[in-house]
Amino acid sequence: MSLHLIKLCVGGRDVEDLRAWQQSRAAPRKRTRNGVFPVHVTRMSPTRVAELLDGGSLYWVMKGFVRCRQRLVDIETFTDAEGVKRCKLVLDPDIIVVQRRAKRPFQGWRYYDARDVPPDASGGADEAEDMPEDMRAALEALGLL
Repeated sequence: MSLHLIKLCVGGRDVEDLRAWQQSRAAPRKRTRNGVFPVHVTRMSPTRVAELLDGGSLYWVMKGFVRCRQRLVDIETFTDAEGVKRCKLVLDPDIIVVQRRAKRPFQGWRYYDARDVPPDASGGADEAEDMPEDMRAALEALGLL
């Protein structure tokens, strides 16, 4: 069973915000012979790297809901220009939308066990993404979404 990470997408309103940021010129990237991959830099490094790289993903929380995930390609530790140890989470550029699940705010990243992760959204896209939040919450409470 894979192990995953979960993290708040600070400043991101929706999946399109994350996609636009990662495609912007300002976003950090890692070039390899296999392509160019988006990178998310964190202060703390996970210790369970082998489990995370065995099919794990980074799940993104936006506006109080787990909204999408990206497969973890690599995890690298490094020391920045100020001498602070940091970690690069190298991500697959494909962003996979998941069935939304409420998640309270937290700091940093957390391990996210495979039995707790939401399933991928049907068809690879969240059909009701543009629905007003209160309507969506009511339909989710009724089990209709």
